[in-house]
Amino acid sequence: MAQFPDTPGFTGFNTPSRIEADIADLAHEGTIPAGLNGAFYRVQPDAQFPPRLGDDIAFNGDGMITRFHIHDGQVDFRQRWAKTDKWKLERAAGKGLFGAYRNPLTDDESVKGEYRSTANTNAFIFAGKLWAMKEDSPALVMDPATMETFGFEKFGGKMTGQTFTAHPKIDPKTGNMVAIGYAASGLCTDDVTYMEISPAGELIREIWFKVPYYCMMHDFGITEDYLVLHIVPSIGSWERLEKGLPHFGFDTKMPVYLGVIPRRDAVTDADIRWFKRDNCFASHVFNAFQEGTKVHIDVPEAPNNMFPFFPDVDGAPFDPVAGSSRPTRWTVDLSSNSEDFAAITRLSESIGEFPRIDDRFTGLPYRYGWMLEIDPTKPVDTSVRSISGMLLNSLCLLDLQTGTEQHWWCGPTATLQEPCFVPRSKDAPEGEGWIVMVCNRIDELRSDLLILDALDIEKGPVARVAVPIRLRFGLHGNWANADQIGLAEGMVAA
Repeated sequence: MAQFPDTPGFTGFNTPSRIEADIADLAHEGTIPAGLNGAFYRVQPDAQFPPRLGDDIAFNGDGMITRFHIHDGQVDFRQRWAKTDKWKLERAAGKGLFGAYRNPLTDDESVKGEYRSTANTNAFIFAGKLWAMKEDSPALVMDPATMETFGFEKFGGKMTGQTFTAHPKIDPKTGNMVAIGYAASGLCTDDVTYMEISPAGELIREIWFKVPYYCMMHDFGITEDYLVLHIVPSIGSWERLEKGLPHFGFDTKMPVYLGVIPRRDAVTDADIRWFKRDNCFASHVFNAFQEGTKVHIDVPEAPNNMFPFFPDVDGAPFDPVAGSSRPTRWTVDLSSNSEDFAAITRLSESIGEFPRIDDRFTGLPYRYGWMLEIDPTKPVDTSVRSISGMLLNSLCLLDLQTGTEQHWWCGPTATLQEPCFVPRSKDAPEGEGWIVMVCNRIDELRSDLLILDALDIEKGPVARVAVPIRLRFGLHGNWANADQIGLAEGMVAA
């Protein structure tokens, strides 16, 4: 009998659900927009077996993919495991075989050298496949209609790096997927690959380069001409792993770098510009874009570490105030001979993370951004918590052109998961469409899918879709139109 630890990461709303399900025509309130015809895919870490070492962080749970198929004013639900090599080996053994997060030294001898990916970080549709991503291994690909697993994608052997990002970008002009792979030559190495994949799914570019130091490179930006990569000292090392410490720890003594890497077939170290600034924390990216010789990247920036589960390397206690991030624009000038940033500009005083944009404007000047907001002024039930400890209780819309904002609060006993923008039509103006997102109903131990008018979030959801099971706190997800994924209207199961 499975006995999960009696710890915050495995009890209450965080209790592993381990549910595969098909549910047709979920009950809903309000009106599901008639123009929505496609599917919202999202992923949650969901441990198949109790942790091998007795307890674990949520980031090490197995990937469980949820699909909300929206069509004809209704929503159909399907949920399936991302069946990684780890999942299959542990299923066969009937127990956990892989140990601590990104620490192969803690694994059972029987699985030494196997892919450790949990495929639990992002669910992404590209080239007719569902990509289940975890950045410590190649991406896992699945059938977007049946949600059956194909296997890890190595592009017919063309991919020579060992890892693939959990945050790829789609160039709106070429249709190419742009990706990185950090620790490309092995765990804790400073080698990174930059890759581009054609709309047909062929790896057409793989460029190797080195970064100033090894760290978690969870996200990045692109412009029409450049890959824009921020290096922030959530650092790791074999020494940490040998001591049994968490893989990553935050070092407040180290500088932050921004790399501007040309997007072309031949790149040397001399072609890459590295700019440097004082210490701070930044993980996710709104967007990046060029303006003459200047390159901008917009990130939620905090004065100090935002992840308590990756503690300070010198033992300083976690500081949630210093770990509060706000939208910030970093600007560098390629015409400058200096390694200094040209400007660092606060875009909003709202505290938040999980930023999203209208993805049709990836790498281009843009106007709108959405993020999950931490609004400390709102009342909250003391039982509400998330896997990160962040109280993500509101949705925020930023209008970067006018400087105005909108906010929507989800209530004292609920929290929100990452928003996803869906354009009203292929050619709709920027921001015209909907936000789809999961709401955690903590007091009811279940979830809702919310649909909001993307440019009028203050009026609240236009539809609330009741999910009769509890969706664990998820990470990232994306939308795909029906014609991208082989889903016919009214089809629940293939």
